[in-house]
Amino acid sequence: MSMRIETDSMGEMFVPVDALYGASTQRAVLNFPVSGRPMPYPIVHAYGLIKWAAACVHHELGLLSERQAALIKQAALEVAEGKLDAHFVLDIYQTGSGTSTNMNVNEVISNRACQLAGKPIGTKEPVHPNDHVNMGQSSNDTFPTAMHVAVARELQNKLLPTLEILQTALTMKGEEFWDVLKIGRTHLMDATPVRLGQEFKGYARQVEHGVDRVHKALKAIAELPLGGTAVGTGLNGHPDFPAKAIALLAEKTGVPFREAKDHFEAQSTKDALVEVSG
Repeated sequence: MSMRIETDSMGEMFVPVDALYGASTQRAVLNFPVSGRPMPYPIVHAYGLIKWAAACVHHELGLLSERQAALIKQAALEVAEGKLDAHFVLDIYQTGSGTSTNMNVNEVISNRACQLAGKPIGTKEPVHPNDHVNMGQSSNDTFPTAMHVAVARELQNKLLPTLEILQTALTMKGEEFWDVLKIGRTHLMDATPVRLGQEFKGYARQVEHGVDRVHKALKAIAELPLGGTAVGTGLNGHPDFPAKAIALLAEKTGVPFREAKDHFEAQSTKDALVEVSG
């Protein structure tokens, strides 16, 4: 395999010549060969949306040039659309804060931006993975944000429509089977007569409750920790960044995302994800 040399603050690393990731990602590839299970792509795609929103806002705030922002936004949307999935090679079991995946995203967007600008990958010119793509962010706020965005999109776009179809089908079967009589069972023995349609309407109602619970969980998970940076204080981030970026994420996805009321809680606990899991 042909290799190129990439450098970062920790020194040089040999990276596959055609890979859009860089030295930090390659270190994680070597350090965490744990399970062979990749980071789920919905997380990666959500990360692309976060980096897109960040570039939009940082340009608006005068912190990125128009050219830098345009390049980051184009590359980030390619990530969000799954066009660069082959360059996300990390094991799902890695550093505790998701730093490796955050850097994988930063490096891929930086190198893709270099390509779009007609520069060799690895030059970090005109877009640097840390200084520009990761501006005003940390793994500690972006990775939990990516989890929330990914799960919210899966709930809204896949689970809820499927449950609603199932609920409708079960309701229709309840009506279709209304005239069918059968024996109800309890304690593994015949009990009293019931309608088969009553059973199916019971199933439909169960799914209806499930839909309500998903909506409640979606409300909880729509609160995002983006903007807290490393520990929740927002250090090195523009104070207007979180609200503006989250508003863009909400507009882009159709999910009513909102900024966390307390960034310390939002970054240190994942109770909303536990609620969704339940």
